[in-house]
Amino acid sequence: MIKYNPKKWFLPIVQFHKSDTLRILFPSMIVIGIYTAIVTYIALNALDLKAVSTTAVHALLGTVLGLVLVFRSNSAYERWWEGRKLWGALVNESRSIAIKINSFLPDTETKPRIFFAKSIANYVYALKGHLRNKVNLSELEDTESLTLEELGQAKHVPNMIANSIYGQIIHLYRQKFISGEQLIILDKEIKSFTDIVGACERIKNTPIPYSYSMFMKKFIFIYTMTMPLGFITTFAYWTIPIVMLVFYILVSIELIAEEIEDPFGMDSNDLPMEEMSLRIKHNVREILLKRDILVHAKPGSPHQVAQA
Repeated sequence: MIKYNPKKWFLPIVQFHKSDTLRILFPSMIVIGIYTAIVTYIALNALDLKAVSTTAVHALLGTVLGLVLVFRSNSAYERWWEGRKLWGALVNESRSIAIKINSFLPDTETKPRIFFAKSIANYVYALKGHLRNKVNLSELEDTESLTLEELGQAKHVPNMIANSIYGQIIHLYRQKFISGEQLIILDKEIKSFTDIVGACERIKNTPIPYSYSMFMKKFIFIYTMTMPLGFITTFAYWTIPIVMLVFYILVSIELIAEEIEDPFGMDSNDLPMEEMSLRIKHNVREILLKRDILVHAKPGSPHQVAQA
């Protein structure tokens, strides 16, 4: 996710990044410019077109197109924001379950604390990889009940880790380390983890309907390709930059919507899940192990841990 200062106006205008739509659309804009130039030349010179301007048609269609694009961008942003709220809830739930386990367990029980510190962090990193279609096992750690080899064979790694966490909670209950009331409390925490995973999967696996997406692309294409016919008699050769600018604005809105409607990817505007995962890992270990045993790892290697 790109971090920026919203109070600065002029610097972002001249800056370009890999997801900047101008960089992506520049070749297409050149093609549209050449097409418009050819149509304009033929209309003004070969055909000597002097018909009355038809910009009213495109003005009317532009109003309709603008309303459709607003709906498109709003629906995409709603998906992005819902994903952000879910990961914010994951941060809070991870801290909450760590705090409760820390309160329920005696300080002398070190092994269960280490297990939960590793497993909660594993769950978060596994969810991040699951939403990106590939779990990075190097970000995970072995626990007493689950090895990396077993996790690598799982089809749904977050579910396997959640099952392991719940199994450990049941074991603590049977060993009389936690009471029945405490078991119920922790049961609700595990359920909240599963609810977050299901909600994230719903966003990822339910894109904008195909027919709607295709309609938008066709509408923008037809509108842009017919613009020279309506603008030539009014703007002459100024039609070329006007059409290129309109094409850039309309397609940019569609590209931005396509990028943010799946907030769990690795695009520049997607959620900073690496940063949030590392934050959860730090917080959980600090709560359960009474000290920060994490190495201040460089970005890209958040799984490095010092020996306790």
